[in-house]
Amino acid sequence: MKDLTGKVAVVTGGASGIGRGMAEAFAASGMKLALADIEAEVLEVAVSALAGNGADVIGIPCDVADATSVGSLRDEVLSRFGAAHVLCNNAGVGTGGDPIWEAPLEDWDWVMGVNLMGVLHGIRSFVPAMIEQGDPCHVVNTASIAGLVHGRGIYGISKHAVVALSETLFNELREGGHDVGVSVLCPGFVRTRILESERNRPEAPRPAPGERAAQVEMMRQIMANLIEGGLDPVVVGRLVADSICEGRFYVLPHPHWNNMIEHRMRTILDGEDPINGPMPGELQELG
Repeated sequence: MKDLTGKVAVVTGGASGIGRGMAEAFAASGMKLALADIEAEVLEVAVSALAGNGADVIGIPCDVADATSVGSLRDEVLSRFGAAHVLCNNAGVGTGGDPIWEAPLEDWDWVMGVNLMGVLHGIRSFVPAMIEQGDPCHVVNTASIAGLVHGRGIYGISKHAVVALSETLFNELREGGHDVGVSVLCPGFVRTRILESERNRPEAPRPAPGERAAQVEMMRQIMANLIEGGLDPVVVGRLVADSICEGRFYVLPHPHWNNMIEHRMRTILDGEDPINGPMPGELQELG
C-alpha cells in the first residue's frame, strides 16, 4: 500500500497506548478509523478527541479474546465503511512474573487469550474479507521485543507466538498470491498502561503475593519507570504507518536494542544455551 488516504484502518486496543498512537498517525494520513477496545468509556473519549480533530472515526466495544465479538466488529466495520484495508491486531495484556510452572492456569488463559488468540481472531475475521475485496490491504500484529529475544514468563511466550503467527501469515498470503501485506511490530518500552492490564481482567483480582510482595513491588516500580521513559505511542504509530506504505515486515522501534536480537540468533547458530544476553542500557544500570 503506497497511499493510505481514504483507506479504512481497524485498530484493536485503539483507545489508549500504542493503539491510540496508531489511530492518531493514521488519521493524520487521511485514513478512516474503526477503533475497538474493551474499555467502552475510554474508547468513547478517544473517538470524541479524534473526531474533534476532523477524523472520520467510529468506536466499537470489543473483546478480542472472544471470536464472536471480533466477528461482530468486522460486520460493523464493513457495514459502516464497506471495506477494511488495514487491520492492526494490537490489543494486549501483561501479568506477573511468576515462573511458568507456578503461574496459575487462569493467567495462561487470560494472557494467551488476548495476546495470541486475539490476533488469530482478527486474522480469521478480517483476512478473508480483505482477500475478497481485491484491494491492496495490510495486517499489523503487535508483538514485542520480548518476542524476538530470550524471554521470560507467559507474556514473552505469547509474543514469540505472535511473531511466529505473523511470519506464517506473511508466507501463506504470499504463496497464495494475495495482495495483503503483513507487518509485526516489536517495540520495547512505550508509554502505555500495560502495567494496569488487570483492570480489564474478567475474574476477581489475584491473591496478594505474600512474602514476595516487596520483590514484586520493586520490579513493578522499575518497570513503571522504564515505561514512563519509553517512546511516545504516536512515534510508534508513525513508524507503523510508514511500514505499511513501505511493505516492511519487521518493525523495530528501538534499534539500539538490536544487539539483544543478534545475541539470540548467535546463540542458536552456535548451539549455545539460551541464556539471556545483553540487556538494554536502562536495565543494566538498574542492575
